[in-house]
Parts: sequence; structure tokens; C-alpha cells
Amino acid sequence: MGGTRALNAGSNRKDRSPHERRQSQIPSVPRPQTRAAPSRSTFRRPCSSPQLGLQPTSPPLPSLAAVAYRPPMTPDKLEEIFRMQSALNQRIGVSLPPPTDEEKAKWILHYTRAMQQELAELVDSVPWKWWAKYQKFDEQNARVEVVDLFHFLVSLAQTLGMSADDVYQAYLKKNAVNHQRQDSGYVAKDAADSKHI
Repeated sequence: MGGTRALNAGSNRKDRSPHERRQSQIPSVPRPQTRAAPSRSTFRRPCSSPQLGLQPTSPPLPSLAAVAYRPPMTPDKLEEIFRMQSALNQRIGVSLPPPTDEEKAKWILHYTRAMQQELAELVDSVPWKWWAKYQKFDEQNARVEVVDLFHFLVSLAQTLGMSADDVYQAYLKKNAVNHQRQDSGYVAKDAADSKHI
């Protein structure tokens, strides 16, 4: 029986064409496995989902504008006004605060009188003469007079040794007192309600 198998195998080889015999002699090489192209969802950014307990794997990238632009640090406006007024006073020849109470009293009078004059000029910006018809409201000049008043008001604060922060803190406290007065109806004056300022 073994000879019959060998004969049949030999006859089968002889029955093959030359091309089939050459193909049977070439060793088979396994083909490389091709990977499927990634889907669009593969490239999506990770998202958080509180319901599923998912958290993003990386924080969102900042925009180019946010990286390139850094706004400049601006000084405190009230601090800057106090600094500029001090420089102007020193240029005029006035160093504040004065060293003595006598000098302080003199400059308090100087600045309050100057403010009175600026207030009169502010009054002249509005038609206060009820008997005259030629007057008109000059809002531009009224704004200038307010700024002039502020120059002398800041100098007055500096005469008393107050800094910008001192004025701010005192304003907060007095503002709270004024609200308390409104809450109580302000039916009586309490001279001691501002002693802590």
C-alpha cells in the first residue's frame, strides 16, 4: 500500500505543469498584517464627562494671542495722583507735610482759600444769575475746575500727612458711618461716631 501512495504522489507531481511545480518549491512567506486606518474619533481631544467619571488627560492649550500679549501693569490711580501732586508741589517749592503745626495751619488756610476760589470758578461755569439771559452751562470748564479742586484737595491731605492709602481707608470708615446714619434716620448728631477715623 505504501508503494501505491508513492506512485500516486509521483504521478501527481508529473501531472503538474512546470509553473505549478516552480510555485510549490517557493517557500511561503507570511504577509504583513495591515492596520485599519484610524477613524476621525481617534483624533478628538479628550473631554470630561461628570456623568461617566471621565476627566481630560491634558489641559486645553492657550491661544496664541494669550501667550503673546501680556497687559502692562498699571499703577494704582490714586497713588499715582498723590505722587504727581507731590512732585508738582516740590517743583513749586513746597515740601509736605510741613514740619511744624504753625506751618501746617498756614498751608491749610492757603489750600482752603485756593479751593474756595476754584469753587467760585466752578459756580461761574453754570448760569447762576437768574436775572441774566446770556449765560450758558460750560461743562468743559466745570470739569477743569473739578480737577483744579482735586489738586488742592490732595495737597491739603498731604499737608496733614495723609497718603493715598490713608485717604482710602478713612473714606471707607466715614462711608460706613454715613450709611449707619441713614439706617438710624439721622435724627440726632453723634459727635463721637467719627472719632475712630
